This record gives sequence, C-alpha cells and structure tokens, in this order.
Amino acid sequence: MNLHRKAGTTAEGPFELVVTPESAGWGYSGLRVLDLDGSQAVTTGDAETLVLPLSGSCTVEVDGETFALAGRTGVFDAVTDFAYLPRDAEATITGTGRFALPSARTPKRLPARYGPAQDVPVELRGAGQCSRQVNNYCLPHTFDADQLLVCEVLTPGGNWSSYPPHKHDEAREGESELEEIYYFEVARGGMGYQRVYGTAERPIDVLAEVRSGDVVLIPHGWHGPSMATPGYDLYYLNVMAGPGQERAWLICDDPAHGWVRQTWEAQEVDPRLPFGGAR
Repeated sequence: MNLHRKAGTTAEGPFELVVTPESAGWGYSGLRVLDLDGSQAVTTGDAETLVLPLSGSCTVEVDGETFALAGRTGVFDAVTDFAYLPRDAEATITGTGRFALPSARTPKRLPARYGPAQDVPVELRGAGQCSRQVNNYCLPHTFDADQLLVCEVLTPGGNWSSYPPHKHDEAREGESELEEIYYFEVARGGMGYQRVYGTAERPIDVLAEVRSGDVVLIPHGWHGPSMATPGYDLYYLNVMAGPGQERAWLICDDPAHGWVRQTWEAQEVDPRLPFGGAR
C-alpha cells in the first residue's frame, strides 16, 4: 500500500486532495482539500466533516444555517475558526482560499455548528529542539463530535515533533485504536521528513520526504519523528478516527525512546513559539 501520497496525485474533481476510507484501505478517517475561488457544493455522505480554512475565508451554508468563517492568511499566521457539518448533509462553501475537510464515518447525526477561533486551545508541547505548537480544534475536551479528532501541529525549522515516537493502534488501557492522516505544508517551498515504523507482529516502514500538499497515512505502528529541516517551518494537520465506542486520543510511547520526555524538564520552550496569532 502506498502510504505517502504526493501533492496532486489524489486530486479528484474540484478537490486537490482526496483520501477516503476506501482509498486508504481502512474504515473511518478521510480528508479532502478544496482550492476555491467561488462556490462549491459538497456532500458529507456517512461522515461528519469540518470545514477548516488553511488560507482565505468563506461562508458555509448547511441545514438552513450560514456560518461566516473569517479564516486566516496561512497556516503559520493564526488559529482559524471552522464549521462542523453533520453526516448526510449538503453544504455550499463560498469564498476564496484553500480549505481542509477532515472527516470521520459515524452512525450519528449531530447538529451543524460554528467553532470560534478564540475557543481553540493552543498548546506548546515539548522543549528545546522538540518544541512544537498544537492547535486542538476537534478533540474530546475541545469540541463535540461523535468520532472525528482533528488538530494541527506547527514545528519551527530544525525541530522535531511527533516525538518520542508513539502509536495508537490497540484498544487497551491507556491506548485507543485510531487511523491517522498527516497532511503537510512546509514554509518557503521547503521539505520535511516523516517516519513510521511497526512492531514485529505488525510491520510497517515509511521514511518520507514530505512537501506542501503531501499526505502520509498511518494505519498502525509507531509514528514520529516529524522532522522540520533547518530554515523551513513544518505544518501538519492530523485527522483521526477509529472503531472505539469512546472518542478518545490515548497514545503509547515507544518504550525505547520515551525517556526523552524527561530531558525537557531542563530545557526552555523554543522562543520562536507560538506562531503569529496564537495565544
């Protein structure tokens, strides 16, 4: 299975990127990216979906309501507001910019809603060269959904994130079973790197050079580090969902590398964080 899909290789109709559960070979997580100048009708089918501006602004009409998204000029410039679309919905997006539509299959239909930017918790995680910023859009403690989990991670050039390597592929105490999509953007046309590796029982092996518009699919296994090359800030959008009845993001560190967390206690957070517009 091709787990690194380069920009443009999954384009379909008006969408420059399309990952469905069928194309990924799994059951729940999906992502579309829409490059828009005008209006576009979208359907959600059996998946709850966000409209999350990567750049630009738009209005979203759905279920008789209209949400005006102020958006942002780019992923490194600010946290954005967003809209939640229920399953079995028809929506019209009108505006100019690039918009991510992360999704998760669900049997439940929740109401359409607006997510204000000021309600998005911004977390500075790690320290030293493991410093990164996490914008927690749609997690159990930040926004109500049935299955969908969405956050974005911004890593200053030269730093490592998704580190120590971790996994979430077993339903057990302290760990949840989640498929994950990493969607990347890299400042100034640069590149980054993503590592995914497995266990003896479930092997997987990815070491990908990633550029803006690329995705890496993670059906299982340890993932990390995500490496931002010096001079090029790295952004990735994480989309997760799975079969569990409880919507939870519970991870397990690779025991060979979990000790790295202890070294952060003696280090400061990278002074380049937070990126512009974050609290």
